[in-house]
Amino acid sequence: MIRDQELLDQLLDTISRFVRERLIPNEARLAEDDAVPAEILEQMKEMGLFGLSIPEEFGGLGLTMEEEALVAMEIGKTSPAFRSVFGTNNGIGAQGILIDGTPEQKAKYVPRLATGEIISSFCLTEPDSGSDAASLRTTAIRDGDHYILNGTKRFITNGPEADLFTVMARTDPDNKGAGGISAFIVEGDTPGIQRGPADMKMGQKGAHTCDIIFDNCRVPAENIIGGREGQGFKTAMKVLDRGRLHISAVCVGVAERLVEESLNFAMERKQFGVPLSEHQLIQAMLADSKTEAYAGRAMVMDAARRKDAGENVSTLASCAKLFCAEMVGRVADRAVQVHGGSGYMAEYAVERFYRDVRLFRIYEGTTQIQQLVVARNMVREAQ
Repeated sequence: MIRDQELLDQLLDTISRFVRERLIPNEARLAEDDAVPAEILEQMKEMGLFGLSIPEEFGGLGLTMEEEALVAMEIGKTSPAFRSVFGTNNGIGAQGILIDGTPEQKAKYVPRLATGEIISSFCLTEPDSGSDAASLRTTAIRDGDHYILNGTKRFITNGPEADLFTVMARTDPDNKGAGGISAFIVEGDTPGIQRGPADMKMGQKGAHTCDIIFDNCRVPAENIIGGREGQGFKTAMKVLDRGRLHISAVCVGVAERLVEESLNFAMERKQFGVPLSEHQLIQAMLADSKTEAYAGRAMVMDAARRKDAGENVSTLASCAKLFCAEMVGRVADRAVQVHGGSGYMAEYAVERFYRDVRLFRIYEGTTQIQQLVVARNMVREAQ
């Protein structure tokens, strides 16, 4: 639900200009240096990008789901790594605390997340636990007023630089399912935290991940989210709808950027004496990509509006994530094909995006997990 169209239009215009004038010109630098330039990071903080979805009472912009989706689509029109640095603060890094945290936890951490003073990270995936998140092995054993955490987390976004971790760990060793898992707020300088080397990835240079190892890491008992054991997996699931819609919106933005890149190239490049855009098989690829990007936008906006209206959008959020993540992969593939040999060259943005978008089909729940969620919800609703 859009609360104030004029203010939203101003925000979207500001972000669009920021993407066009500051981020796109620095995409190659981002990839080459494998880091978001420091001055751009500061501008992001000044613009309030670290607090897009955080309520105004905690210093954020308090965007509705529909408003956040529109912003994510604009941010999606540049390298995904630019969004990644502040995405966790708005999503899984803050939403768990906002949804299930105690008033003291919210007051202590959320305002600093909103300003970007601290960078957050979400620790769920493990070496032997990915899609089957409920099987995680990291343990948290009560020891007086503390818990002792031991275990390894893998592929942790913002891991190398995070100041704050939301960690899922098993507090009940006798409960091997989701009910034995609790969520903890762990500050980055806590003794017993080790950060592995930054991962060397296929794409998304500048978005850093690494292993996070907890070796007898002592965490105050007051840092268990919500103050109760056994709620951690439920907390993780609660933040997924928003996160999946956000990523879906980013996929739409990337797809729209790729359509623009493909169209511009097709209109400028000539073959057989006429622009590529005059050839019907090229036109077919352009039309398919435009159609799919539009379909993705329509899906995301419908689900976002329904979420703002208070509907349960678990199925629709998974539908959107499933379609948009797969869709942007197809659009990226066509973009390379339209560019021909040039599309395989690093000097063209489509080569980088082709690698970058592959990750969207994996994180925030793989395509196959989304299929299971959608189908199971369909069966449950039909019974």
